[in-house]
Amino acid sequence: METSAPVATPTAAEPEGRFTRRQRFLIWLIGWAGYFLIRVIGPTLRYAVSIEEGGPRHWYVAPVIYPFWHRCLIPACFLWRNKQIAVLTSTSFDGEYIARILQRFGYTPVRGSSTRGGVRGLLGMQQKLGSGHSVAFTIDGPKGPKYEAKPGPVLLARVTGLPILCFHVALEDPWVLSKSWDRFMIPKPFSRALVRISRMIHVPADADDLDPYHAEMQAALDRAREYAEGNVGRAQQVGRPPDSI
Repeated sequence: METSAPVATPTAAEPEGRFTRRQRFLIWLIGWAGYFLIRVIGPTLRYAVSIEEGGPRHWYVAPVIYPFWHRCLIPACFLWRNKQIAVLTSTSFDGEYIARILQRFGYTPVRGSSTRGGVRGLLGMQQKLGSGHSVAFTIDGPKGPKYEAKPGPVLLARVTGLPILCFHVALEDPWVLSKSWDRFMIPKPFSRALVRISRMIHVPADADDLDPYHAEMQAALDRAREYAEGNVGRAQQVGRPPDSI
């Protein structure tokens, strides 16, 4: 596993010149369509939050490193909106329209991924954490494999001394894009959404072997998902509504 600290320069918004005219139009169209979809459905969702024993006292913590699975991006986007959270987004076509949707909900996209621009993306996230903001990773993105966590947050936690806080958002009977690599979820209006938040993971600055912490993060993500999916049908009993909704 790579253990060196980030050394490159973070990326600002990627130039549109990388995309064809047709791609630019689709980015504009999908970006606005995605925003309006979330803006219309989000307020109708019946959120509840459950925090793992030993976890934080509140559902939102800053600054902290939030990893979560790509398929629950929509309910997570609406819940944590307007909190100036930086989100690592890929430099791909898909990453461009996702970045535009996120910006409209008050997030700061930082460009990079596990395959392109990863080091510069981590440095950008490190700078956001240093300024007091939380950061978030769709940790099995941008292309999977599904439910396999990448190691970026562990390296970032070691470099910054800030904790990792995993979560999952389960939806009651969502629409599922069955042909997508992650079986992406679109919530149905007025459905339940259960947020499960894990215990914090701390990575010592002098840790030479990051594999145990990566395994701990993977386990926390798996526990959060299994709990949320197993209990979303009775979310009003196991959780509590977030105070910002």
